[in-house]
Amino acid sequence: MKKKEKVSQRKWLFIIFFGTFILSAIFNMLSTNLVNNIDNIVISFIILFIVMAIGICFDIIGTAVTAAEEVPFHAMASTKKKGAKESIMLIKNADRVANVCSDVIGDICGVISGAMGALIAASLIKLFDNISYSMITLLVTATITAFTVWFKGVFKQVAIKNCNKIIEFIGKVVYVFHKVK
Repeated sequence: MKKKEKVSQRKWLFIIFFGTFILSAIFNMLSTNLVNNIDNIVISFIILFIVMAIGICFDIIGTAVTAAEEVPFHAMASTKKKGAKESIMLIKNADRVANVCSDVIGDICGVISGAMGALIAASLIKLFDNISYSMITLLVTATITAFTVWFKGVFKQVAIKNCNKIIEFIGKVVYVFHKVK
């Protein structure tokens, strides 16, 4: 590896470390405060499912970008199709895009859903005081983990089979954000 590449890699790892730390702290604080201040257990579960869905969606993007092929997007870019250049950029930076989507955002959502699960378990214990804390916590966290892993497994296959369509869509989203800037 060239010296310039090593410096770039170290810089990237530094940015990822501190970016993850800051994002995790912000998202954890927001979701924890939100769940703590909601008395309705159903709404707490809805918020939990939203956090889980965000993690799963970003895992899909991370998987799709590593499986996508660049060639079809060059053809789209030659016809000035919106989002094609952005899709090429995503694919050329697949390692970093996958790292941010699957590892940073996906893992943050996984950790936050676990913390939210603990808060929900505490709320359930208040509702059903005759059930043991360890049993409720075990059931809630095991359910969250099982559903997250199951959905990621199901959608990983979808992401691989439909990688170019997914990256084309994400490229269009990125294109819109570039236009708004």
